[in-house]
Amino acid sequence: MNRLIIATRASKLALWQAYHIKDRIEKEFPNIKVELNEITSRGDKILDKPLALIGGKGHFTKELEDEMLAGNADMAVHSLKDVPTYIPDGLELVAITKRQEQSDVFLSHKFSSLEALPKGAVVGTTSLRRRMQLLRVRPDLVVKDLRGNVNTRLRKLKEGQYHAIILAYIGLARLDLLKDIPFTQKLPLSMMIPPMGQASLGIEIVSTNKKVREIAKFLNDEESSLLTKLERDFISEIGAGCSAPVAVNATIDRDNIKIESMIGYPDGTNILHKSLITKREESNSLGIELASLMVKNGALDILRNAEKLAFKENRPERI
Repeated sequence: MNRLIIATRASKLALWQAYHIKDRIEKEFPNIKVELNEITSRGDKILDKPLALIGGKGHFTKELEDEMLAGNADMAVHSLKDVPTYIPDGLELVAITKRQEQSDVFLSHKFSSLEALPKGAVVGTTSLRRRMQLLRVRPDLVVKDLRGNVNTRLRKLKEGQYHAIILAYIGLARLDLLKDIPFTQKLPLSMMIPPMGQASLGIEIVSTNKKVREIAKFLNDEESSLLTKLERDFISEIGAGCSAPVAVNATIDRDNIKIESMIGYPDGTNILHKSLITKREESNSLGIELASLMVKNGALDILRNAEKLAFKENRPERI
């Protein structure tokens, strides 16, 4: 094998990620030439509706998976947080890159911090998870949907459409965009729990391609793979879709692994927040155990009601 084709979304951040993997592969396997197959996904095309109303984050991955299944790509590079827990037959998620900074970041051209925002200030975010956690601590704010790629979102902020917006820190850092924002504030994980898979890349391949599997495996980070597996197990077990606010994060401290989750309504009410800690060698089912604990404490009722409440004003236009 002397050529490998990577399927990637065509956004600037996705291309940064794909080129990063391309460079790593070509450095490790100098006889292999890596090419990119750039796809503009449906999730990138439809920008006038909340993501939850067009089918969720799966729209960021489906076209890439279709390209692999059609034989037009050997591998896909995803932001792991966008990868559904269900992987189509014939494909496999074989590597998780080393997790980096997981924080969300507050951005504003007028206000120095989340605490400095006045009552009624407009904050932009696409994420129901962020909306829930933001309104939990600042119920006096107005949260409005924010679609578009990273540069579009930053332009909308600069134009004054929002007093502040909240994005993932890692994407802005990768594109070197933080320097252009007058006020930035990393939000602590204790206040803004990340989504499943935040700040890792997921490497998906055609299952039968043994050579690509071998190439992909060197990209895998064992610790990040374990932690994100627990998060994905939790999401799969609890059955949470993108139309419900769900946060879940697994961390490791020496030999102990902790996983915590928060679910609730989009308006920041009816919050259920639980966590579990165990030794690393006993952690394989920790995500499933946390899901069971949440279910016992009423999680399914919260999820059902949150689904009804999410973007209620948009429901007549649902597609």
